[in-house]
Amino acid sequence: MYLSPMKKLAAFFETSRDGWKAKCRAARERNKLLGNQVRAVEKSRRQWQEQARQAQRRVRELERELEDLKCAAAGTGTHSFAR
Repeated sequence: MYLSPMKKLAAFFETSRDGWKAKCRAARERNKLLGNQVRAVEKSRRQWQEQARQAQRRVRELERELEDLKCAAAGTGTHSFAR
């Protein structure tokens, strides 16, 4: 089937095999690194979203508290925040 000497073919096939195995190994490692990075980014995003939700809740609480204070001040007539 092949016209080249077996020794030459064996060396060629060995080099070829080693090349694609190395390429496959590198692709697998890169895939693993990218998967880890995706998980880290998703975790970070969830944490930031939770912090944003907590900040929004705190803002709503403070706005309600401010409204209550404005109403209380307007009701007693001692202070008026509305100008």
